[in-house]
Amino acid sequence: MLNDEICKLRDKLNKSIEQGDDYSVTYQLSVELDELIAKYYESLKNSKKKLIMTNS
Repeated sequence: MLNDEICKLRDKLNKSIEQGDDYSVTYQLSVELDELIAKYYESLKNSKKKLIMTNS
């Protein structure tokens, strides 16, 4: 699920920062993490819409 992917990518990003990886690598991981988080919130929003529609 998205939660697992977010956690794995967050850990990868943190390791990249700790190891002093090249900025471009760290930046790319950060962008990917932002995209996953956005997808996660979008899926929550859609789930709530479906729940409201079902209960109406």
